Amino acid sequence: MPASTTTAPTVLTAKALLLDMDGTIVNSDAVVERCWYDWAVAHGLNPEETLKVVHGRQGYATMAILLPDRPMEENFAENAVMLARETADTEGVVPVGGAPAFMAALRTLPHALVTSADKALATARMTAAALPMPEVRVTAESVQASKPDPEGFLMGAAALGVDPADCIVFEDSAAGIAAGQAAGMRVVGVGPRAAAHGPTAHVPDLTAVTVTPSPDGSITLTLHQP
Repeated sequence: MPASTTTAPTVLTAKALLLDMDGTIVNSDAVVERCWYDWAVAHGLNPEETLKVVHGRQGYATMAILLPDRPMEENFAENAVMLARETADTEGVVPVGGAPAFMAALRTLPHALVTSADKALATARMTAAALPMPEVRVTAESVQASKPDPEGFLMGAAALGVDPADCIVFEDSAAGIAAGQAAGMRVVGVGPRAAAHGPTAHVPDLTAVTVTPSPDGSITLTLHQP
């Protein structure tokens, strides 16, 4: 019988963590896919191809990619309708595996939520998933540009008073991972979508992450590989 092998955990240190919401700490895929499937059908688009684009971006940015000839004013208007629908629909919204313990471990440590959702949607989903809302948060209303632009993550780092190089981003989507990297930050990819997009490290979910505060105020992350 061959000897069993184990992969050594990855250890990263940071002064602050910046957390995406959907797909990273909250599993809202059921709602996102319901709403965007209907939207794609209504616009004569392939729903499966549409769902490959929606994750991580603000809705208007997704619409601009999928309907490139449509005026942005129409995208902004329809995005407001889509946000209202998504906010009202919390069926199937649950925490990502390990998220409750992960968020509890961060309670007294520097961290921020950086999400493409607006404040109402973020509140609805964090509440539905029974997760604590971080005191520092960057939502859709806070920024001028959607991920993959780094603005949101840079804003989160500034709000915490931490240099971008000392921040670690937790993200699940191509757009979010690109945004974190563009901000000069290391990125932990969470879940199946993340692995293909070159994060610094990858975990299947947050059960694989141990958070340890250090005496000097820094945060040590131990990422257990399956």
